Amino acid sequence: MNKKEDHIALFIDCDNISHRSIGGIINELSKFGIVNIRQAYGNWTKDNLKNWEDKLLEYAIKPIQQFDYSKNKNATDILMTIDAIDLLHTKDIDAFAFATSDSDFTPVVMRVQAEGIKVFGFGEKKTPKPFMAACSQFIFTEKLLGTDRQDKKNPKEEREKPIKQSGQEMRQDTWLVNLLHTSLEQTMDEDGWANLASIGQYINNSTSFSPINFGYKKLSNLIDEIDLFDIYLDKESKMMSIREKEAY
Repeated sequence: MNKKEDHIALFIDCDNISHRSIGGIINELSKFGIVNIRQAYGNWTKDNLKNWEDKLLEYAIKPIQQFDYSKNKNATDILMTIDAIDLLHTKDIDAFAFATSDSDFTPVVMRVQAEGIKVFGFGEKKTPKPFMAACSQFIFTEKLLGTDRQDKKNPKEEREKPIKQSGQEMRQDTWLVNLLHTSLEQTMDEDGWANLASIGQYINNSTSFSPINFGYKKLSNLIDEIDLFDIYLDKESKMMSIREKEAY
């Protein structure tokens, strides 16, 4: 069970993240702890960040100004990295979160992970795989659009709604199928059964997987839909266990 007293530091690369996804990002992080440090980086003199202004106020996010010193260098990325490393050594942070689609942040994520601190990543589907893989958990921001309070007041605004993948679609995803089978093999008992909580912990420790990227809030919902395993639900504890389907 996640500790609600955990403190999370959120760093937002506003040049590479839509303002419409911030509500969903904070809602997701709130499942794991208190997002008590919220910093958004960018050159706030530019018109392309104007849409962020209301979001900064609504979600109590601190804007960090960084001028563009050179056309070929991203000073914002450098400042964001420096601030993250500073917090790593000066504050008692239980988890870090980086909202960006830029792979330049891969080294800082790996550095934080080396200290045994979990890192949540948020970015668009175009995000390079090295950055996604470096995170403890990575969620596509497209799956979070439409969960923002202000967006709900504007139903005509174009946005992608989270769409659940069907069992058939997920069974065709070789990476997902292999991940689930491997996780079961690594956690099952001598009778071939594995508790879903143990499977989830194994997955979290070994990959950046999140069921949200497939349209499901919980791993148990995804397991039920993908229909690859026999499922047993203990009526008293409500705990789910799975095993490979028996051949009939």
